[in-house]
Amino acid sequence: MDAKIILFLIIVILSLDYLLNSVLSYLNYKSLSKPVPRELDNIYDESDYLKSQDYNKSIYWFNLITSSITFITLLLVFNYELLGKLDNILRSFSFENEISLSLLFFGSIFFINEVISIPFQLYRNFIIEEKFGFNKMSFKTFFLDKIKSYFLVIIVGGLIISILLISIIYFSNNFWIYFWVIMSLFTVFINLFYTSLILPIFNKLKPLEDGSLKDKIYNYAKSVSFPLSNIFVIDGSKRSSKANAFFSGLGKSKKIVLYDTLIKNHSEEELVSVLAHEVGHYKNNHILSNLILSILFTGFMLFILSKFLFNSEISFALGGEISFRHFELFAFSILYSPISYILGIFMNIKSRKNEYEADNYAVTTFDKIHLINALKNLSKDNLINLTPNPAYVFVNYSHPTMYQRIKAMRHI
Repeated sequence: MDAKIILFLIIVILSLDYLLNSVLSYLNYKSLSKPVPRELDNIYDESDYLKSQDYNKSIYWFNLITSSITFITLLLVFNYELLGKLDNILRSFSFENEISLSLLFFGSIFFINEVISIPFQLYRNFIIEEKFGFNKMSFKTFFLDKIKSYFLVIIVGGLIISILLISIIYFSNNFWIYFWVIMSLFTVFINLFYTSLILPIFNKLKPLEDGSLKDKIYNYAKSVSFPLSNIFVIDGSKRSSKANAFFSGLGKSKKIVLYDTLIKNHSEEELVSVLAHEVGHYKNNHILSNLILSILFTGFMLFILSKFLFNSEISFALGGEISFRHFELFAFSILYSPISYILGIFMNIKSRKNEYEADNYAVTTFDKIHLINALKNLSKDNLINLTPNPAYVFVNYSHPTMYQRIKAMRHI
């Protein structure tokens, strides 16, 4: 395929992605003015409702501005062949080894992106989130998190890219099989040990203290034959007042993690109902099925990539003077995005189905009213949009809307 056609396809994909997401976000923005369903009209009082409207509108405008800047920046990068110029600069420093050159190429892009995005991240956290009472993060914590994440990117990201390039060099078009095996093992490893190895780098986790809440949780777990030994509390309040809970790990490594903000703002019965929902995910094998799908999708992506590599026209399309794998990998990340977009919608459909099933499990094994109250309180505390646009929900939501979940539970 000719370099000009490849560049044209890249521009078209970027443009369509920007336009589609902008239209969906606008529809969701307009839906804020819709009447709140009667089932949800007791979540907010008038002042809190206006606050939620203001918050969601602020997020809309912020996302629109940042996505527009990203889109325009990418157009300028391709129009002025800046990726090719970056490659020339790196090669002028005698970085001719393909692996070293590619690592520096992606590292430079990451660094430039960070320089551009940090001011916007600061504005999001310390202006918008601060205004609505969510931000609890200090500037010190913000930049310490950045430094820690940079080390992870350098170590983990650098290792993955190096292994990918070595696989391509040694196994040519068959690289995807070997690299898929490696990535599958890595994915399983992260699922098993995320809360033990990665999460403690950023947060403090401590076992749930003895008391009535712990007793109620263990009594519930025993009633549904759920082997429970790891319940942790995470210091989410260090960064935000928003609350959450999640299930992590497989087999004996499985853990349930509760945010301290969740414990603070909910009754013990509501907390047990939230845990029952998480147990529902485990009992319905959602974690395992999502892991398997993730591995399969990765294999599919790598197979497509194997048909895409070793095309010098791609390097020329991005402004390169010499054919290098990093140009092809960068272009592939854009050209593959329509497929990734469709797979993402599929995963969201599956995820919403999983949430209904987990809700159903919690209702039938514990209590309907407490779970509904927990969801309503979470919505209020997080200033959730109660009337999202259906098209936006279909494409972007991994959970059903609050109204859909409560309506479904009422019929159980």
